[in-house]
Amino acid sequence: MHNISIQKTTLVDLPKLQSIGRQTFFETFADSNTKENMQQYLDQTFNKEKLTKELSNLHSELYLAYINERVVGYLKVNYLQAQTELKDEHAFEIERIYVLKEFLGKQVGQLLYNKALQLAKDRRATYLWLGVWENNARAINFYKKNGLTEFDKHIFMLGDDKQTDILMKLELLS
Repeated sequence: MHNISIQKTTLVDLPKLQSIGRQTFFETFADSNTKENMQQYLDQTFNKEKLTKELSNLHSELYLAYINERVVGYLKVNYLQAQTELKDEHAFEIERIYVLKEFLGKQVGQLLYNKALQLAKDRRATYLWLGVWENNARAINFYKKNGLTEFDKHIFMLGDDKQTDILMKLELLS
């Protein structure tokens, strides 16, 4: 059993966040997408300016998961106006949970999810929601196992490729 710690990310951690963000997204989706679309998405999403803006947003929080000193995954959550959609003041969004391929199935994702759930409860959110790619069966099963249910769909652009995300949510007791 690994000793996993979760720590809030600050601007000092930007290089680590950029590295884990790029690597986990690539590992998760490179096989299913063109090289061009992957490169465009990685460049747009994980550049220093965009990550600095995300880390500076008062209504977003990012967390890095460590095993010993190594970053093995990360979490991004949003509330209020930082949410990518819905923008419901009672909602809490998990925008990203990513874990390095070699650490999948080792409780890292579960601990990051548990952290997000606790943050949502601390903010007295009435529900937690997220979007997950319809072809990411592993993630969909993980969220279903944690009690989330499908409630809608939306389009996610990866480069010039229109992809469908399933929106899932979990009602929280207030």
